[in-house]
Amino acid sequence: MERHMTTPTPVFPDISISTDRLVLRAFDEDDIPAHIEMMNDEHVIAWTSVPHPYTARDALEFVRLHAPAERTSGRGIVFAVTEFLTQRLVGVVHLQNTNWRTLATEVGYVIAPWARGEGYATEAVLAAAQWLFRDQRFERVELRTAADNTASQQVAQKIGCISEGVLRNAWIARTQTEDGGWADIRTDLIVWSLLPEDLDGVADQLADAGYASYADWN
Repeated sequence: MERHMTTPTPVFPDISISTDRLVLRAFDEDDIPAHIEMMNDEHVIAWTSVPHPYTARDALEFVRLHAPAERTSGRGIVFAVTEFLTQRLVGVVHLQNTNWRTLATEVGYVIAPWARGEGYATEAVLAAAQWLFRDQRFERVELRTAADNTASQQVAQKIGCISEGVLRNAWIARTQTEDGGWADIRTDLIVWSLLPEDLDGVADQLADAGYASYADWN
């Protein structure tokens, strides 16, 4: 009887990534209160598919089950983005839909309302991309931003992403109604890509503009 050997699905290492101001690491249960508050922010509700209201049960399942499973299944990796000095949770960076044959993955990110305007999304996504290209030898990072989500588009532009086109009517966003509720609306998605050569000079340009630079991963 012939036996066929199966190759295990690769997985990302269980690591943390550090910049001058931030640490990207695995979530732990101490992050849950801040994570709940962040995910119930109106901008997060509008542009993501997270449950609303986002409950303590949702957060617990995310931290204990969903986030770890992204890495152990080989689909990607979820980073809690925290301030280096205070350890305060300021965001999430999620690498997802990873293709290990083409060495490509998609990045998504959320920044907490109390941390916006500091350049944290740009700094965190750039650090994750540098780690992917330099340490993991990846060849492509993809981003998808809703057509009206200008803040997310600015992050893509700052780190050197190239706009590749529009997926028409491809996403369901949410808009707030007069009674304070939320209604689904269809919207286009802009597809962006980042290749290793796109990062040439980007870190220096961001440093000149006042953004902290990539430091280390371990």
